[in-house]
Amino acid sequence: MIETDILIIGAGPTGLFTVFEAGLLKLKCHIIDALPQPGGQLAELYPKKPIFDIPGYPEVLAGDLVTNLMEQIKQFQPRFTLGETAETIEKLEDGTFIVTTKEGTSHKAKAIAIAGGLGTFEPRKPLLKDIEFYEKEDRGVDYFVKDPEKYRGKNIVIAGGGDSALDWSIFLSNVASSVTLVHRRNEFRGALDSVEKVQELKSLGKIKLITPAEVVGFKGSERIESLDIEINGARMNVTCDYFIPLFGLTPKLGPIANWGLEIEKNAIKVNNALDYQTNIEGIYAIGDVNIYPGKLKLILCGFHEATLMCQSVYNKLNPGKRYVLKYTTVTGIDGFDGTRKEAEKAVVKSID
Repeated sequence: MIETDILIIGAGPTGLFTVFEAGLLKLKCHIIDALPQPGGQLAELYPKKPIFDIPGYPEVLAGDLVTNLMEQIKQFQPRFTLGETAETIEKLEDGTFIVTTKEGTSHKAKAIAIAGGLGTFEPRKPLLKDIEFYEKEDRGVDYFVKDPEKYRGKNIVIAGGGDSALDWSIFLSNVASSVTLVHRRNEFRGALDSVEKVQELKSLGKIKLITPAEVVGFKGSERIESLDIEINGARMNVTCDYFIPLFGLTPKLGPIANWGLEIEKNAIKVNNALDYQTNIEGIYAIGDVNIYPGKLKLILCGFHEATLMCQSVYNKLNPGKRYVLKYTTVTGIDGFDGTRKEAEKAVVKSID
């Protein structure tokens, strides 16, 4: 049983920043996310796309923002349950919660912060016969790259035309025996440097590019042995150990929709006049997953909501103890790992 003060469901930017604000209040956090790495949409969908509305950053790449957030919260030692979906919740008589993932991992927390962005992300799957068979028991279809070493020395076919398809094709070209990238168009929607890198690797023979084309079928009785690919009305067969379709993710509220929370327009209603608490005491919803009058789905709004939510949790867990808000420029930051960050002391010196 994993125990923590605040259990955060969702490792996107709002969920990650919650760890920082909670840490200032000496509250420990654990994060659950269905994706295999922190960062939510920023890491999975557009890590190399610039964001222009983060205060203090005229421009920051989505992936770099995630990296910075991870560095910011490192001293508060958050723990993660990644690649697992929060499935059930139970509220105990003492007001604490037990949240169990679909994979059976149990977590006990004093408060719940649902920061799931637009919900649980499910991969957009190609409409191919028997694909469900090959998804199971490591038979050859993967929608996420959790461990690149799994593909060492293997023949990999990646389908897609965005950043994820380009980036993983580049990365796995140094791991796999062969990498074939299939896209239904000749043009790619990705970072220019990634497109140019794929072009370079193609010229070097490290990536095989098949466009405009689509994967239309599988061959193999026990697991994938090859793929049928349609190109310009003709068919070709490509040897394949793993097929990785990267067509983006579809957001769904998922099992959280069955937790008894008040839902409106596929989002969780909260009390925005106070602390972003839901209709269940002790459960909060922050970031894009919530809804209230005037709601704006912006990262900076999620940061604000996380800050007020953490103050509410602190007051709930410390009744009668008044927390005096002080600026970090004055107090510094004491990490759970024993580190301390503070401004340099002013020099006291007389002037002749």
